[in-house]
Amino acid sequence: MRWSQLHIPTLREDPAEADAVSHRLLLRGGFIRQLMAGHYSLLPFGVRVRARVIAVIREEMNRIGAQEFLLPVMQPAQIWARSGRLAVMGEEMFRLKDRKGAEVVLGMTHEEIFTTVALELSSYRDLPQFWYQFQLKFRDEPRPKSGLLRVREFTMKDSYSFDADEAGLDASFDAHREAYERIFERLGIPAIAVEASSGNMGGSDSVEFMCPSDAGEDLVARCPDCGYAANLEKATSALAPVQDGSGPAAPVRLATPGVRTIDDLANKHSIPADRQIKTLVQVIDGQLTLVLLRGDHPLAAQKLIDATGAVDIRPAQPEEIVEALGASPGSLGAVGVALPVIADLALKDRRDMATGANSDEVHLTGVDVGRDLTVSSWADLREVTAGEPCPRCGTPLEIVSAIEVGHIFKLGRKYTTVLGVSVLGPGGEVIIPLMGSYGIGVERAIAAIAEVHHDDAGLTWPVAVAPAQVTVILLSMRDDTARDTAEGLYRELLMAGVDAIIDDRDERPGVKYKDAELVGIPCRLTVGSRDLADGVVEFTSRATGEKERVPVAEAAGYVRDFLARSAG
Repeated sequence: MRWSQLHIPTLREDPAEADAVSHRLLLRGGFIRQLMAGHYSLLPFGVRVRARVIAVIREEMNRIGAQEFLLPVMQPAQIWARSGRLAVMGEEMFRLKDRKGAEVVLGMTHEEIFTTVALELSSYRDLPQFWYQFQLKFRDEPRPKSGLLRVREFTMKDSYSFDADEAGLDASFDAHREAYERIFERLGIPAIAVEASSGNMGGSDSVEFMCPSDAGEDLVARCPDCGYAANLEKATSALAPVQDGSGPAAPVRLATPGVRTIDDLANKHSIPADRQIKTLVQVIDGQLTLVLLRGDHPLAAQKLIDATGAVDIRPAQPEEIVEALGASPGSLGAVGVALPVIADLALKDRRDMATGANSDEVHLTGVDVGRDLTVSSWADLREVTAGEPCPRCGTPLEIVSAIEVGHIFKLGRKYTTVLGVSVLGPGGEVIIPLMGSYGIGVERAIAAIAEVHHDDAGLTWPVAVAPAQVTVILLSMRDDTARDTAEGLYRELLMAGVDAIIDDRDERPGVKYKDAELVGIPCRLTVGSRDLADGVVEFTSRATGEKERVPVAEAAGYVRDFLARSAG
């Protein structure tokens, strides 16, 4: 490749719209350009990085025996309706009609479509199957941001396993988990596996691979000692035991003028937040429901979704609350209320608690949860906070921001059952296969790599994914000796299988150096008149900045050795 012939539109200044480091540097390095919110064009260097990321993923998927497919992006809406997810996906799914009026959707994922392909499986001898693809996905993201980290159109490596029994699904899940660990190690992404919610995917076990980063929009609770890690949507902690007094024989009414919040009740009436019951009114699939937590515990919204299996959850409107309970928020409680009540486990067996009396500016004290409340169901609903004890070893938990770069699920029979997939077992019995689903966002992986591998001057791509492996910089086009030497090294590198680019532009050396640092190619050979007078060229490692004067005759071999060491 010749820099003079490539479209590498580097920028000297940070784009005003770029917030995340990866967004800023991918724009400045000429890898991407925005078409509209959430939609990006990949330029030549961006395409090269994407191809290398895909190649690493493909090699590891093939290594575990997976077979590559390519399924349609545009899909019949009726298939999604059969699985129940047409409604669940809501406004994030792009929907349209063809000229005949048939409803179609743009796929956000491909569980349903791969399951329709699996209808041709007929025998347990066909199992297990590992199927995967690289395909565009579409999501009508309401707030696209941070460049490639949150977009509306993206490439996903999604794979699916089909097994005859639970033991087979466990083995398939473990094989994919190990493949993912190798993938992220090769890509240079320091991903940690964390427990996660399955969300609208359904199923049981769910593991996310998270890359710690200030640009991440997910929060992970992790233990620095034992390695416990979970998305905050799933995380738990070991709460310290609470000693309650016996309390009165019945709740006592307490006038609380001006009290609207948990803190108000604590400050004005000396009732600590951990002795209060927080009452949230939610509309869950159309049913007004009370959600109870300890006063100092925030609600983890995804935990409520997981606990109820609800399709639609929203906070109740003030007028709905007053009509149902006779009081405004700030004075609400579940004592004597004929509505469904879901309570957090931290409230179980608590006594002598305080809660709203469903009368404005009045609270109840001395509430015994088991005696005075009718709880429809119990669940872990609270969001873990930093410093709470690890559920495994008791060490204070850390909360870190992270980018989700991969997610694997045990789906079970959710899709094979509703879409009618079955095979015959060894005795002629009907077996409904169990599925697993495993995803990696390709462009998000690129952004995560950029978030991790950069410095003040630009990107520092790992060798495995860099748009090229070495840049040969010719400092002066007017120096015939230097030009011949640079061209000779460039040809020698190409013949040795090294992916090289020669910067043969008629530009000042400073421009060439800045561009080389900005685009982040792992190493460079600089060919200039002064060094050639001593029979050497300058080798520079992009990641470390270390320089070495290398004899011209040894330069190509030096680059090959460096690349071999860097690739591990």
